[in-house]
Amino acid sequence: MKHPVDAHVGKRIRHRRWMVGMTQQQLADKVGIKFQQIQKYETGMNRVSASRLWDIADALGVPINFFFEGIDSRASRRQEVEGDILADKEALLLVRSYYAIPEAQRRRLFELARVLSDAA
Repeated sequence: MKHPVDAHVGKRIRHRRWMVGMTQQQLADKVGIKFQQIQKYETGMNRVSASRLWDIADALGVPINFFFEGIDSRASRRQEVEGDILADKEALLLVRSYYAIPEAQRRRLFELARVLSDAA
């Protein structure tokens, strides 16, 4: 049975990998392991050791604590981790596309989205 913290860390690895546009194979190559191991980490089926997480953080350009952001300590004690909207591939692609838009246009798009959501 996978531990919810391992599942959360795996999701964060996958999200960051997607955000930087890296494949599992590319990440595996940078870390020096097989891509199947990355798959197991991302699903939470295998626990990531501290030294491996250090290497993954370096390869993805984030600090170690990035992988633990969003964990509710009470929920982890109950072995439950809150859902993450970025687990949805479409939402992740939307966020990546959003940040590819020039800043001035992105602000206008954000305001439009806020108005539309308030009207709904």
